[in-house]
Amino acid sequence: MTPALRLSLFYVGFFLSTGVQLPFWPVWLAARGLDAGEIGALLAISQWVRVAANPLLGSLADRAADRRRFMVLLGALCVAGYLLCLPAHGFAALILPSALGAAAAAALLPLADVMALAAAAEGRLDYGRVRLWGTIAFIVATLAVGRILAGRSSDIVLYLLLATTTLTTLTCTLLPRVAAHPLAPSAMSWRSLATSRNLIFLTAATLIQASHAVYYGFGTLYWQRIGISDAVIAGLWAEGAVAEVVLFYCGARLLRRLGPLALLALGGAGGLLRWSATAFVTSVPPLVALQPLHALSFAAAHLGAMHYLAREIAPSQAGTAQSLYTATVSGIGFGLAALMAGALYGRVGGAAYLAMAAMAGVGGVMALGLNRLGRNYLS
Repeated sequence: MTPALRLSLFYVGFFLSTGVQLPFWPVWLAARGLDAGEIGALLAISQWVRVAANPLLGSLADRAADRRRFMVLLGALCVAGYLLCLPAHGFAALILPSALGAAAAAALLPLADVMALAAAAEGRLDYGRVRLWGTIAFIVATLAVGRILAGRSSDIVLYLLLATTTLTTLTCTLLPRVAAHPLAPSAMSWRSLATSRNLIFLTAATLIQASHAVYYGFGTLYWQRIGISDAVIAGLWAEGAVAEVVLFYCGARLLRRLGPLALLALGGAGGLLRWSATAFVTSVPPLVALQPLHALSFAAAHLGAMHYLAREIAPSQAGTAQSLYTATVSGIGFGLAALMAGALYGRVGGAAYLAMAAMAGVGGVMALGLNRLGRNYLS
């Protein structure tokens, strides 16, 4: 079995779970008695746990004899987190299991990305074309759950998460055996990664990706509130993911033409346009026209960020750097944005997207500025 196939299977398993969790986890939380503010707070807490866990887990992975076994353990912890959700009702009871599942799942993806980007650098695969299988799995899961959930209890969301996270753990056993690179004494600390250039990059990427907080946390609930059916909502989520697949498929060509930071800036521009318009749209046809912008707001930004890290960070620190990226972007950034999203959505509904538009725009300007300054001006 080739490395590309092994990694593709992992991405399929992981994003089947994500296709259940992202659109429909807030629906399950609401059914368990949480209001908008509590949902936002729970999502924020889950992200903040990643801030503490991901750098530690990434550093441990860099030292592990076999990253694959380490990832199998993380998959098992993710399953355990969702199992603990079964008897839980209310905000307080859901904090610990949600945080456990989120931390373990979040650490899995950057470690798989390290494997994929290393193989891409050696010319053994195209990262975007391997990663797109995860997005296809996300589309399948989103469409399927939208149909399954129609007219049924929201409890089915948790059962589907248990099934898909178990599948993800099984795919981890198929990943290539990759021993960690021995760390040089000068590279032992994550502080060596904290250059001015890297910090500006992280801030830009965080603003752009965290601008999805209203969409991820309350997109489904908002669309339900304005009268859109679950099946149509699932189709909207899937449409955005299809656009993501197209971008990933063509990503290598765009990367050669624009470079990583210009791709990141393009993601910020896409987010600015997407969220500004989404704040005012309440009918299906305009939403259908807007969803393809996910190719820019998420996929272009993600592809740019991944290749920036692959080019700028030494292999001996790849796991640490990827985990720090995830902790910063999905932990600190998304955690703060989720808190803000919960508060704003509770007060102004869909107008909360305007704050997300501002975040994406600022992030895009920072990435563009960093690209123009170049490496010689910042170290």
